[in-house]
Formats: sequence, C-alpha cells, structure tokens
Amino acid sequence: MTPTEPATRPSAAPSAAVRPPLPVKMVIAGGFGVGKTTAVGSISEIEPLTTEAAITEVAAGVDDLSHTPRKTTTTVAMDFGCITVDPTLKLYLFGTPGQERFGFMWDDIVEGALGGLVIVDTRRLDDCYAAVDYFEHRQIPFAVAVNAFDGRVEHTLDEVRWALDVSERVPVIVFDARERGSVRDALLVVLEQALARTQA
Repeated sequence: MTPTEPATRPSAAPSAAVRPPLPVKMVIAGGFGVGKTTAVGSISEIEPLTTEAAITEVAAGVDDLSHTPRKTTTTVAMDFGCITVDPTLKLYLFGTPGQERFGFMWDDIVEGALGGLVIVDTRRLDDCYAAVDYFEHRQIPFAVAVNAFDGRVEHTLDEVRWALDVSERVPVIVFDARERGSVRDALLVVLEQALARTQA
C-alpha cells in the first residue's frame, strides 16, 4: 500500500437478522353468547374483525336469549384478532360462530390450529358440548374456560369437569372474557397444553 492509498477499514460485522415472531393459530369456541367475540376484542392488538349480524325475530325464535337478553347481534362467520405474546410468538385468534346451524364452517376455521379455548357459561353447560366433542374427536389440544358472568359462576370447576366428561389432562379454569390479562392467561394455558402434546 502506498502512502497515498487510504487504509481499508474492516467491514462491520453484519447485524443479527431479527426474526419475525412465530405465527400460531388458536381457536376460541363455545356456545351462543358465551363471550367469544368479547374475548377476542379484549385482547387483540389490532382492531378485531367481526362478522356480527343483527339478531332478527326469526333468529330470536331459534337461539335461546333467556340468559343474554341484552344481546342484539351474533357472529355469523368468525371473529379474528391477534396478540404478540413475546418477540418470538404471535397468536392469531379465530372465534367460531356459536350456533349449530353454522357448524359447517368449523372445519375451515380450525384447519391448522395449534389448540382451542372452549368458553363455557355455567348457566347453560349443554351449549358447549358440541365444541368439546369437536376438539376431542379431532385430538386437538384444548382447555375449558368458564366465563365468570357478573363475577361469579354457577358451578364449581369439578362439577363442570364432571358435567362435560372431559379428561383430567384437559385444564378447566375460570376467566373473565372482558379482562385482557385474564384472556391472555387462558390462552397461555392452551399454549402449554399444545406444547406438552408435541413433547409427549
């Protein structure tokens, strides 16, 4: 190198590439009016996509509104939202419609899901049987989340487990669909179930 040639600087080490968080699909299921749309809306970091339609007189004659007299809309396709759990993991949430007449959509909504959260209203446990059966028959990890309407539940968790006849390995918890932290904790329970299944 001659005195007039500039010294060559060593190139800077390339910065470590920041990987985007791993996308994970999670399904939120349950009967009519149990709090699925509320749960998605409570935790989603984006404006949730909802497919709510007004409850018509015809629908009101089909769907039991006795425990949800102030409910004026219902999900007719699905709800969608997402939440970044940490820099490595992002949950994409898909809420199913609660009425049996929309059951034909479930296979498409659940396709590729890592797990499911079945929301239960203890005043009408029979409304969630279909969701529990769906996840059991397809061997998809899930947890049962009892929504504490008005801050209370009608039955103990042991009674709920017995009534739903779910395995001891299925978590049964209480949560509040209106509270972001409570919904997050319920989803983390499902995530733990799914991870345990993959490592078994």
